[in-house]
Amino acid sequence: MTQMKTMRALFMLSVAGTVLSACGAGDIASPGTGGNVTINYPAPTPTPAPAPTPTPTQVTPATGCPTIADPQGLTDAGTITGPTGTYRVCSLPARINRSITLPKIAGLLYQLTGRVDVGTDGGPAASAADSNVTLTIDPGVIIYGGAGVSWLAVNRGNKINAVGTATQPIVFTSRDNVLGLNTDNSSGQWGGIVLMGRAQITDCTTPGAPPLANGSSPNAGTLACERQTEGAVDPAVYGGVNNADSSGTLDYVQIRYSGYVLSSNNELQSLTTEGIGSGTKLDHIMSFNSSDDGAEFFGGHVHMKHYVSVGAEDDNLDTDTGTKANFQYVIVVQRPGIGDAMIEADSDNSVDADNPRQNTTVSNATFIDQSANNSDQASILLRGGTDYSLLNTVMVNKQTNPCLRVSRSQTATTTADSSKDEVGAPIFRSTVFSGCGTQKYIGSSGVTDAAVAALFGTGTNNNNDNYTPSLMSLFINGATENAVTPFDASTYNGRVINGIEVTRAGFFDKTSYIGAVKDASDTWYQGWTCNSSTADFGAGGSLCTSLPTN
Repeated sequence: MTQMKTMRALFMLSVAGTVLSACGAGDIASPGTGGNVTINYPAPTPTPAPAPTPTPTQVTPATGCPTIADPQGLTDAGTITGPTGTYRVCSLPARINRSITLPKIAGLLYQLTGRVDVGTDGGPAASAADSNVTLTIDPGVIIYGGAGVSWLAVNRGNKINAVGTATQPIVFTSRDNVLGLNTDNSSGQWGGIVLMGRAQITDCTTPGAPPLANGSSPNAGTLACERQTEGAVDPAVYGGVNNADSSGTLDYVQIRYSGYVLSSNNELQSLTTEGIGSGTKLDHIMSFNSSDDGAEFFGGHVHMKHYVSVGAEDDNLDTDTGTKANFQYVIVVQRPGIGDAMIEADSDNSVDADNPRQNTTVSNATFIDQSANNSDQASILLRGGTDYSLLNTVMVNKQTNPCLRVSRSQTATTTADSSKDEVGAPIFRSTVFSGCGTQKYIGSSGVTDAAVAALFGTGTNNNNDNYTPSLMSLFINGATENAVTPFDASTYNGRVINGIEVTRAGFFDKTSYIGAVKDASDTWYQGWTCNSSTADFGAGGSLCTSLPTN
């Protein structure tokens, strides 16, 4: 009996302990009741280890150079290593004698080891001497200029077909860019691209044809009018009479760190066109940090859309020797304290008699002038009897330089003159200036400051020389810019007094805005450009100091 009582007591204690152990801390009335109590909290979730920082994918070199149609082939120059990886280097021959294609191959770069000629010059007129060579470059290809004077010369009667895409631009750059040695202020490390054509030019240097008494060229605009590329040691000649000539296509192309000095005061720029015809297609072209001009156009008939110039150390849109040109959608941004004019235009620096005169029209440009060096030249310089039209343009002057200079009386007047094909004063429509400084206008060589101010015509034709900028992200229109009534450039035919006129029909788009970029949804500049501390073009573009690796 005693044993049964003892067993019953042990059983009751066991049940009581089980009940208490199931209760939480708040369920216990007072400390010590029922003996010691154990509370089991859930195990804490372990803190996840931080994800490792991914190591950038390093490019590995291609196994060799591709075969091209020219029997000379490409030269395997070994490898080169920079921050983005190691690449196979394939050097182009000094002269390309047959049409070839440069394909994009992972881990491969093409090199210019000096001047590289595309074809052989067949003279000012098409003939059996033409080699008819076309250099085709596939999207995404990178070509760099090696040590020394490296530049690409597309000769008359030959073509380049460099067509990239918005996501796979073709990049021409320097060796230091490949090595990762460049900063946002580097420049002048190789030559650039030169296109030579057979359209009309002025300022002839043809042997046996001395200048006329007034200094002008006796053969200007004729088949006998030719010029040599400035500073080139070997022949690099342009000029002719075929104004519809084609030197090929450049589209979605970057040209970085160019402007090598060929000789004293003679530098190449990112892009130099010389006597090219209207059959040449130029679209989506970026110049970055040229030590001379962003682009310079010598004579010919030039049609170009979507041009971006950043960091040029001289002018950005330089037209000369009788150029007849159309430009639409232009963004120019200078490095602070570096560079000269947004526009420099003339027919001849010393005389006004040359025929054909220059006749150039620019529409939908946005100029950000940050130069501290052009207080005399002004942001826009028109001289030498040039005929110029500036439509739907925004210019913000951040250094309070003069905005417009016009030199020589014939540049500033409209006169019917049978010896010239166009003679007209500059035309401005729906163009606005900001920050021009106390002296907004400069006249020289027979033109007064007041006459230049009258040519711009503040308050007429929707022109304003004191507007308040509202640009976003440096160059995108805001409310102030979009409040300006645009001029319909698609209807613009310039003026024809006598003779040859540049073809404008069908080139200019009608826009509902002035400036180069309407708003944040207008992204034509994105992806194919490169970014820098001077100008950020947003998503998709690589840094200008680095190579794209896509």
